[in-house]
Amino acid sequence: MPKGYLIAQIDVNDTETYAKYAAQTPGIVNQFGGRFLVRAGQWESFEGQDPGPRVVVIEFPSFERAQEYHHSDEYQAVVSLRQAASTGTVFIVEGAD
Repeated sequence: MPKGYLIAQIDVNDTETYAKYAAQTPGIVNQFGGRFLVRAGQWESFEGQDPGPRVVVIEFPSFERAQEYHHSDEYQAVVSLRQAASTGTVFIVEGAD
């Protein structure tokens, strides 16, 4: 079964509020079998628009599990912190077998 990847390109404008969000997400990610592969760090853009100052990639056991994480009551209870503290793009993609 192909894995699922949640990818976020984030521009943080309120570091204090974003830190509250970031402190709560690892436990929720873990509940759904996910693990952080990328959580900010150095990047280099080669084509198109830059992805944003903060890139996050979370691997889940399946596309469906990534969806369950994003739509879960636990994550929905904290996502408003990220939305208030940043702008960006968040999406899920199915990995290769």
